[in-house]
Amino acid sequence: MKIGELALATGTKIETIRYYEREGLLPKTTRTEGNYRIYGDAHAGRLSFVRHCRSLDMTLDEIRVLLRFKDAPMENCAEVNALLDEHIGHVEERVRELRQLEKQLKSLRELCKETQDAAHCGILTELTQAARRGPERSSGTAGHVHGTHKGASYRRVARPITKDKK
Repeated sequence: MKIGELALATGTKIETIRYYEREGLLPKTTRTEGNYRIYGDAHAGRLSFVRHCRSLDMTLDEIRVLLRFKDAPMENCAEVNALLDEHIGHVEERVRELRQLEKQLKSLRELCKETQDAAHCGILTELTQAARRGPERSSGTAGHVHGTHKGASYRRVARPITKDKK
């Protein structure tokens, strides 16, 4: 199938497919005489796998590790377990951050229970004051949910798979 057909079959934008190819998540394809890429069922399956992992908020580096193990089905999956455990930890941290954000927003909402002119709006007043204080001195956390897996240590599991020489 051509890239447009693969896009339709997997519900993936063509630009995303090309990006995943550049990132090495999809294997190189053969080309027709007209220089069109030709994809097979294996490409569609791999692309669906990548998309599902992305829907679980996994990073491309994490997906690369999973794909290495998927491509080496006889390897021990202990590192896959460790990767997922670490990913769960990141998700738990983000949930905590989101709960803190919810508390901040509810607290902010309490500052203006009745509608009035914007010049006397408690929400706008507090947001303005907090902006002047800067992120370090504002109440609560420093901000909204931060980048996915910032400072993740999962890279330790991203080493190449090697065969046991027993």
